[in-house]
Amino acid sequence: MRQQQFANKKHTSICTTIVFPTIVVLFFLFACDEKKNSVIQSTVSPDSIAFMSTYGVNTLISDSGRISYRVEAEEWHMYDKRNPPHWAFEKGIYLEKFNDSLQVETTLRSDTAYYFDKMGLWKLLGNVQISNSKGEKIFTHEMYWSSDSGRIYSDKYIKIEQQDQVTEGVGFSSNQNFTNWQILNTTGIYPIEE
Repeated sequence: MRQQQFANKKHTSICTTIVFPTIVVLFFLFACDEKKNSVIQSTVSPDSIAFMSTYGVNTLISDSGRISYRVEAEEWHMYDKRNPPHWAFEKGIYLEKFNDSLQVETTLRSDTAYYFDKMGLWKLLGNVQISNSKGEKIFTHEMYWSSDSGRIYSDKYIKIEQQDQVTEGVGFSSNQNFTNWQILNTTGIYPIEE
């Protein structure tokens, strides 16, 4: 008799262990059977969303294992869906270019900057200031820098301050170290010895 009761309890325990989880699984399977798909309309265009945003940027950039640049920016946004894709520094950028001895040879500052990586082209806007190791300073409101060709150029008003003279004009072209430059349509103030 005890064996019979023990066998019944064992049979009940096995049935409970198997049947109860099976019922629960079947319940969830049938409960989840009806799927509802919803489509939500977006009011934001995909090309207006940056795929990466970085804040408080202060970074070094190397070329072939050698540190070449230091970049500071309050915000850096990368847009891969815009035409053309680009990086945006809309709250300003400060850049230092180093020579082989890691001495700063050129500095660049502007209120806004865009970098079009497929073209290797920087577009600098608003209070653009560039200085070189000779102490020459350039001021303009719009400048382009082709990192592929190593040229800096503009078709806007430009002012260059040197130790002994100030040159102004419209249109500018230079190498990226700002050591070999020319201004088109120049005007200037030059010292003349009597």
